[in-house]
Amino acid sequence: MKIAVIGTGYVGMVTGATLSEIGQEVVCVDIDERKVEKMKQGISPIYEPGLTEMMKKNLEAGRLSFTTSHREALRQVDAVYIAVGTPENADGSANLSYVEQACKDIARNITRDTIIVTKSTVPVGSNYKIRDTILMHLLHDLQIEIVSNPEFLREGSAIYDSFHADRIIIGTDSEKAAAVMENLNAPFNVPIFRTDIKSAEMIKYASNAFLSTKISFINEISNICELLGADVENVAKGMGMDKRIGPQFLKAGIGYGGSCFPKDTKALIQIAGNLDYEFQLLKGVVNVNIKQQSLLIEKLKRCIPDVAGKKIAVLGLAFKPETDDMRESASIIVTEELIKQGARVMGFDPVAMENARSVLHPDVEYAESAAEAIQESDAVLILTEWQEIKKLSPTDFKSMTRPLVIDGRNCYSLQDMKAHDIEYHSVGRPPVNERVTTVLT
Repeated sequence: MKIAVIGTGYVGMVTGATLSEIGQEVVCVDIDERKVEKMKQGISPIYEPGLTEMMKKNLEAGRLSFTTSHREALRQVDAVYIAVGTPENADGSANLSYVEQACKDIARNITRDTIIVTKSTVPVGSNYKIRDTILMHLLHDLQIEIVSNPEFLREGSAIYDSFHADRIIIGTDSEKAAAVMENLNAPFNVPIFRTDIKSAEMIKYASNAFLSTKISFINEISNICELLGADVENVAKGMGMDKRIGPQFLKAGIGYGGSCFPKDTKALIQIAGNLDYEFQLLKGVVNVNIKQQSLLIEKLKRCIPDVAGKKIAVLGLAFKPETDDMRESASIIVTEELIKQGARVMGFDPVAMENARSVLHPDVEYAESAAEAIQESDAVLILTEWQEIKKLSPTDFKSMTRPLVIDGRNCYSLQDMKAHDIEYHSVGRPPVNERVTTVLT
């Protein structure tokens, strides 16, 4: 099949690369000329393990190409994947302006009957609007079929997930389109679930909202564990052994971030609100997450009430490891508050520092290594559990003015920190070598 992918962000790039990997002829279109030129050279616009290698392989094989021309990309295609962004509006709803423009570009440039596949996360019912918009602007008498094919990729492991997914969702009212999509996706060797369009759209939102709920739940449990002197990691392990619950997404920390969970939970609340239904549970999930992202600041202030003039090292700036994505990262809130309180902030991330410079407060300084950031700092805050950060030994913190580590991802053993006389505060676990009385409120 000849396939066009509109949009070369996270979803579009992974979709284009993996479809070409299974033998399809794929052309990705983006209006950013500089970005397209780099992609033609095999330079990925995003950091994702394995993506660059897959891009280069399929560029050389002639199965993957990039262009700024919709006319070139959409001519004689069998299917078009819409993978443009749906950013959050001020009220939490999804902004569909890029999707609408993609529909117009499709309508003006396709030259044969085409299957339109929506990868972008859109509110329930949007695929019918996509169909109507395309039909309204078609220049030729053509037939189109609409398919909702939501993605469930994890940033940092998207290539692996594409070939080891739990399921592929195909939502369509067309038996013909469903059969084509099943055949197209067969090489992934992943279970396929066929359903109607609206259910497919809802599966995406419901899945992310449920996972967000698990994260906020275990974070609330972690806060209670601290008050009681229990260890949330033991609690989570004991819970996860119950097959009805499972161990996934029961890792206590400083909340979720990124491009999906925050946006999708708010969008589902808005979708419910448009139906005069108040999604009280999910509102609580969002509120817990907002509060959790400031947890390390609260812990720091109990140890150092006045941080003005203090050097605070912030290790890990991306919202999660193995990505350079800064969207909804806790580092945004944490560094902003530290700068506001007069601290000198020294940030480090193995991958995301270039993106961080365009997002974080301009007064944030950046170190070339974790060791440099830690050197002579008054406190270390750990926000992202990169392997490079998790592999730091307790002795690496001895270069601080007074070893004080506040760990938002529970990277280190309580026993190791205790043995090296490092004051160590984590999430949902008892503090170690505490020099002040800490009470969680």
